[in-house]
Amino acid sequence: MPSSLPDGDPAPADGSLPPEALAGIGQRPFGLYVHVPFCAVRCGYCDFNTYTAEELGPATVPGASRATYADAAVAEIRRIRGVLGERDVRVDTVFLGGGTPTLLPPEDLASVLEAAREELGLEPDVEVTTEANPDSVTPEGLARLREAGFTRISFGMQSQVSHVLAVLDRTHDPLRVPQAVTWAREAGFEQVSLDLIYGTPGESLADWETSIEAALACGPDHVSAYSLIVEDGTALARRVRRGELPAPDEDDLADKYELADERFRAVGLEWYEVSNWSTGPATRCRHNLLYWTGADWWGVGPGAHSHVGGVRWWNVKHPAAYAERLAAGRSPALAREVLSAEDRRVERVLLELRLREGLPCDVLDGDGLAALPALVERGLLRQVGDRLVLTDAARLLADAVVRELLS
Repeated sequence: MPSSLPDGDPAPADGSLPPEALAGIGQRPFGLYVHVPFCAVRCGYCDFNTYTAEELGPATVPGASRATYADAAVAEIRRIRGVLGERDVRVDTVFLGGGTPTLLPPEDLASVLEAAREELGLEPDVEVTTEANPDSVTPEGLARLREAGFTRISFGMQSQVSHVLAVLDRTHDPLRVPQAVTWAREAGFEQVSLDLIYGTPGESLADWETSIEAALACGPDHVSAYSLIVEDGTALARRVRRGELPAPDEDDLADKYELADERFRAVGLEWYEVSNWSTGPATRCRHNLLYWTGADWWGVGPGAHSHVGGVRWWNVKHPAAYAERLAAGRSPALAREVLSAEDRRVERVLLELRLREGLPCDVLDGDGLAALPALVERGLLRQVGDRLVLTDAARLLADAVVRELLS
């Protein structure tokens, strides 16, 4: 698969950061993201940096296989402390994503979390999330993860309808979802989230309604619902290009979003970001809020992205190259970019406007302020105190609103 990473500038071999990036560290929330790049099967719609065992081939380099990966991730976490020096940085959130983190033994995931605790320290109320496929967990494994300190789990449900899952190349039995949720509750997980995808070719409105109702029957604390995006380079994109499947229809996507929002609200799930709903502020995904509000996070693993104090960097993509760098005592960072003040302002408009609390008015420049009255007049934005908030109707047009504010 071709690299989707930006070019950037070469990252230092030791992974050091500019003094200005480290100046305020510890004063802002700090998150740790750990990318686990393994999947049992590659889903046709996915363009994430993931690998099946067949794609990786023989595991000749430590870290390039499931059996040795946790050691490589722990080695990178230990390097974080070397970069940060004596600065006191306690971790507010830990998120294990992928890929399918729960393809690794619970003991491996626990060792990664323990390394974060030893090297950086965890806040007393730390949020620790792992993603999981419904067919990649057992009651015993979930209990071990909970004992290790995991507090939150996000299951990739995607759909409840078999023919929709087949188009997505998802292999789990839909009936496994409520079972997995029950096991997570019994293990003591404080929060359970479900991920859904709408707009799959061949999915009717009734199919989507079935998925919504099945998800809500599980009683989740949090739901993410994303419209299907046909990403270049994926198997799904090739099928659409050949005419085997139709591309997602914008009107259909809008109808399905509105249906989801209506049903979620009816059971007390409130939106807090355009594609995310929770039972209240306490069950929002705090880790993702770090991304959306420009806080600090360190990404561990092949292809993982990081951001600290206005410096963004990304690791080499392949697990073997990642492990080789760590074994040689080098940073796995491939390249980085230092964001200008204008870069950071633009990103605030792009991301914060998607949040329920909206965007502070003073983030807009002169052109953005000039565009504001027309957007309010058209019912796309409303001003609440010193913040701009998307109206319900405008959530479907968030990208267009952002373009007008930045044009």
